[in-house]
Amino acid sequence: MPRASPARPSLTAALARSYAEQGARSRSVLLAVSGGADSTALLVGTARVREALALRVEVATVDHGLRPEAAGEVTSVVGLASRLGLTCHVRRLALGPGAGLEARAREARYATLEALRKELGLDFVATGHTLDDQAETLLMRLSRGAALRGARAIHARASTLLRPLLACSREDVLAFLAAEEVGFVRDPMNADPSFFRTRVRRDVLPALNRAAGFSTVEHLATFARLASEDEALLAGLADAAWERLALPGGGLEAVGLRALEPPLARRVLARLLGAAGARVDHATLERGREVVARGGAMPLSGGLLLKATGGRVRCVGARRDAAPAPLVLEGPGARGDFGAWRFQVAEGTPPPGVLALGLEAETAWPLTVRSRTQGDRIRTRAGHRKVQDALVDARVPSEARDAQPVVVDARGEALWLPGVLPRSSEPRAASREGSSRQSLWALPPPTSERKTPPL
Repeated sequence: MPRASPARPSLTAALARSYAEQGARSRSVLLAVSGGADSTALLVGTARVREALALRVEVATVDHGLRPEAAGEVTSVVGLASRLGLTCHVRRLALGPGAGLEARAREARYATLEALRKELGLDFVATGHTLDDQAETLLMRLSRGAALRGARAIHARASTLLRPLLACSREDVLAFLAAEEVGFVRDPMNADPSFFRTRVRRDVLPALNRAAGFSTVEHLATFARLASEDEALLAGLADAAWERLALPGGGLEAVGLRALEPPLARRVLARLLGAAGARVDHATLERGREVVARGGAMPLSGGLLLKATGGRVRCVGARRDAAPAPLVLEGPGARGDFGAWRFQVAEGTPPPGVLALGLEAETAWPLTVRSRTQGDRIRTRAGHRKVQDALVDARVPSEARDAQPVVVDARGEALWLPGVLPRSSEPRAASREGSSRQSLWALPPPTSERKTPPL
């Protein structure tokens, strides 16, 4: 027989400490009670400690509409809450049988509880998850290939959701209810072997305990708690790396991404893929890291590509978008859009975030904003150079080059590559001889690094 876990504080003491540690002292909580052993212990135990914690407590029970006997269980919960001096709210759902029943029921239950919490003006919802639930969840996730993030399993607190029994085992729960002489219901769905959790609970965890020669529940739950702490640290480091490597216009700096340790590189790359709507799994991340290391591209789900070229790693559509239609600016006051860019011919100082090109008095109107064409050259302080070379040197991604505006005059001379050539970000001095008071303003597309001012 497996040896029992080391002695722990009483269930009520563990509850009181958990509520206090999770910030619930002198607050209000809605207890989610199904009538099963765990939630019944949560109800009775919370009633015992509420005065000491100055805790306002109400109860909710949900009938999922899946079993005829559930109505009697609801009545039992309402009666127990009443005997403990607590108000109980009943909510009924109408779930139908079918695929994903367990997940659908859980999602609907949590949504109902959260809506009721807000309606009642309470601070938290509390559920009766225990150490055993934590251990079962950990084994289920590891068997499905979870990494450290998934090994965190069940959180003691997540926003307005509390799990104050997470330090107590199911054995603790049953012993407490026996001492209190309180009965509970047994949901037959918890014994249904068609559910993965049931098979883990009835077959896998007992077999693991027998193999170890002792109860592994507390050790598994401890691992999940420590994994949660480790994951929080790595997630913070990954967030800092993301901020450091994110490039204007989207994507990540390739050299910096390659230099990250694998645990951080995976998290940063997963964020990039997830933000683009691509599927994120271990195999995709490992192939992605290979592409980042050697350069090139790889297909992703949803018709996307991961590209690591020109010093930038980004997710793009597998098909190149059509170039925006040319924009013709006839003269002073003209305005319009070229793709996601906005242009205006105006006087005065441009607003913050707006690029500007001072216009000569002899400017050949109209000006046209268009995509690059073969043979385009532009005059710079160092002389004329190819527009293509300027775009490459500025690390404009290949898939974005057709959307890069090129401003040309009526003679077809390229005057400006907004946001690409350094000199283009500075308006020419209006007081200079031969210049006009007019400037061409260019508002770049909005990015996560830049807010869009009005034009």
